[in-house]
Amino acid sequence: MIMDQEKPYQNKNAINNAVRIPGRGFCVKMFYIKPIKYKDPIKRGQKLGTLSSLQKVSPGIQSHVHIQNCDLSDPTAYL
Repeated sequence: MIMDQEKPYQNKNAINNAVRIPGRGFCVKMFYIKPIKYKDPIKRGQKLGTLSSLQKVSPGIQSHVHIQNCDLSDPTAYL
C-alpha cells in the first residue's frame, strides 16, 4: 500500500516528490517519481507512476528512481 507522499527536499523544486511504501517487516521510500496515487493499495507489477526529469533541476544528472529504506534496517533479505 502506498501510505503517503514524501518530500525529500525542503524546497519546492520540480523533483520534490516521493512515496512511502511499507511492507511486511520493511518500508521503502521512492524518490523522483510522479505517482499515480498517494494512498491506495498496490499490487505486484502495478504501475506506480512516471519518472520525473532530473534535468530540470540538475542538467548533468541522469534521470533515475532513488529507493531508500525508511529506517536503518538491513535490506539484504529482500534483494
